Amino acid sequence: MGELLRDWRQRRRLSQLDLASDAGVSSRHLSFVETGRARPSREMVLHLAEQMEVPLRARNELLLAAGFAPAYGRRGLDDPDMSAVRTALDLVLAAYEPFPAVVIDRSWNLVAGNRGIAPLTEGVAPELLQPPANVLRLSLHPDGLAPRIVNLPQWRAHVLHRLAREAHASADPGLAALHRELAGLPGGADRSPPNGIAVPLRLRAGDAVLSFLSTVTTFGTAVDLTAAELSIEAFLPADAGTAEFLRGLR
Repeated sequence: MGELLRDWRQRRRLSQLDLASDAGVSSRHLSFVETGRARPSREMVLHLAEQMEVPLRARNELLLAAGFAPAYGRRGLDDPDMSAVRTALDLVLAAYEPFPAVVIDRSWNLVAGNRGIAPLTEGVAPELLQPPANVLRLSLHPDGLAPRIVNLPQWRAHVLHRLAREAHASADPGLAALHRELAGLPGGADRSPPNGIAVPLRLRAGDAVLSFLSTVTTFGTAVDLTAAELSIEAFLPADAGTAEFLRGLR
């Protein structure tokens, strides 16, 4: 457990003194925990993990390594106890229509989407839409959205930077592998200076060019792994023309 704890502390770029101060414990005790000279309580493991914003899945791993049972369960979305989560997802997806919105899991696989995603998936190779369809692969693959993205180098750089940051923050080898795969796809490199506060997705749709800004919603207080690892990404119109186009499709 001490090795795992030290790995997360270093991943968060915290010294022992930094973490001890944030957690309200002595740096001596923290040092003993990391070297295995002291066995932390269950509450201490969870407290330190919370201070470092360790993902719930990794908190379970820390608990198991310390000899405790996992704290966070995992149920499928079809479980009766998850009905409130399913209802919340359906309500949010419907509320965004006619604008595209998708539910994704921790690996960026598509879980659900609303009717607004039709303009995004038009012309995509069927095999890329086979479950589990990965939305990042879908956007950067030559048989996916990439040929229709007007600002592909800029969007590609944004996606890869975001994915690299998440892979490092979560220590998820699956995300790291996905980053290596997508980085090897063609698309060019964006060397232009940042412009504005967000990177838009500019997509050809027939004779029109649609412009989107994305927002992400998560279950911030979830105590179930499934709910905690879901997020809703909505693509909102960045200009009046895009909004009018999508409302016309509705």
